Amino acid sequence: MSGRADALAIFQAAVEAAHPFAATKCHLEPFERVAEKFERVLVVGAGKAAASMASAVEATYGSRVSAGIVVTKYGHGSKLEHIECREAAHPVPDLAGVAGAMAIRELCLSAQENDLVICLISGGASALLPAPVPGITLEQKQATTKLLLACGANIQELNCVRKHLSNLKGGQLAHWCAPASVRAYILSDVIGDPLDVIGSGPTVPDETSFADAWAVIYKYGLESKIPAAVRQHLEQGVNHAIPETPKLGDPVFERVENVLIGSNRLSVDAAAKTARGLGYRDLVLSTTLDGEAREVARVFAAIAREECSSERPLPPPVAILAGGETTVTLTAHHGLGGRNQEMALAIADGIAGLPQVTFLAAGTDGTDGPTNAAGAIADGTTLERAQALEMNAVEFLARNDSHQFFEQLDDLVITGPTGTNVMDIYLLLVGCEAAADAERSGGADRIRTGE
Repeated sequence: MSGRADALAIFQAAVEAAHPFAATKCHLEPFERVAEKFERVLVVGAGKAAASMASAVEATYGSRVSAGIVVTKYGHGSKLEHIECREAAHPVPDLAGVAGAMAIRELCLSAQENDLVICLISGGASALLPAPVPGITLEQKQATTKLLLACGANIQELNCVRKHLSNLKGGQLAHWCAPASVRAYILSDVIGDPLDVIGSGPTVPDETSFADAWAVIYKYGLESKIPAAVRQHLEQGVNHAIPETPKLGDPVFERVENVLIGSNRLSVDAAAKTARGLGYRDLVLSTTLDGEAREVARVFAAIAREECSSERPLPPPVAILAGGETTVTLTAHHGLGGRNQEMALAIADGIAGLPQVTFLAAGTDGTDGPTNAAGAIADGTTLERAQALEMNAVEFLARNDSHQFFEQLDDLVITGPTGTNVMDIYLLLVGCEAAADAERSGGADRIRTGE
């Protein structure tokens, strides 16, 4: 058994199981006859999987699509026949995202009672559809987003604040579409699949309040750091001086249906099946894993040592899997990396000298932080090989510089844009062979993603 090759094959199976084209199409087809009764079919959406999801709509409805606009991350777009595909920045929004949001707003406002609006939402939609409330600029939203990301706020906290600085999120897109019927297809990138959090729930009743958003700001001590206009807006909301986002029971949701079409759980199940096919016993720890990347890495390292010393919880060869999304609290500002690369770097010390251990952490969307990698692979030889190159893993971790570390070891996982996004996959293999030099020749590990 080759730890490196097996880890990549298992991860590839996870990515392919979450491919949005197939997931969207299989949910569209049963609704096809119902859609025929509408005068027009309009398509809007955003997210890293938006292009693939829109392609599935075109494949199902063809020329019945009257018009459409979707916004995806730079490099994740594709040419469509009836739907315009735009690109914008993620995770910090930019002017292209604002323009996309405004174009979608105009299209939704044109919808009439006999029209159907198909809304396609996947991970990244929050950042890709910035629609700041009056009095707040894009730059002020960018600054707030950066502060929350840097302090390690999780996606629920980040999107809670985003919803209360937006004219679109937190169910407000449904207002734009009224009185048309809305059917939203949602690909989850959030732990537990809460529909109001995925993409900040543009078509879903908002379960959070201005008070909740302010509690996030207070939790991380950002009261005096966020822009004054943002602070003033949130304070007005807490004091009920401005309207809340729409809640459950609002009449605007009477003609809205939200459909969950894919999640991390399905990807982890596919990964486990592939691991069994490769001869591993499989154990899924969780599909709701979160927390600081470094701390989660310590848990996986402890499990690896337990496996090697006492063959628990299962006798090797074993594949221990999990899914979820960790966070990174930045301790430096000159490093380059992402949460998955940081986790792989953090585990390296804990599995050092264990030749039959391989660990992979990678994002199903093909990107990890502001890098071209989905994640990285570490094994029992990582520290030894780093030392041979005169690299100190502790120093790289201290400056959040995991990308540079694994790039020099040729241990990055490179997929390119996958067209999907259902959070991250974590894989610990015990009982496999450490990667041979031949397996690393040619640079970083590159896999096909079904695109």
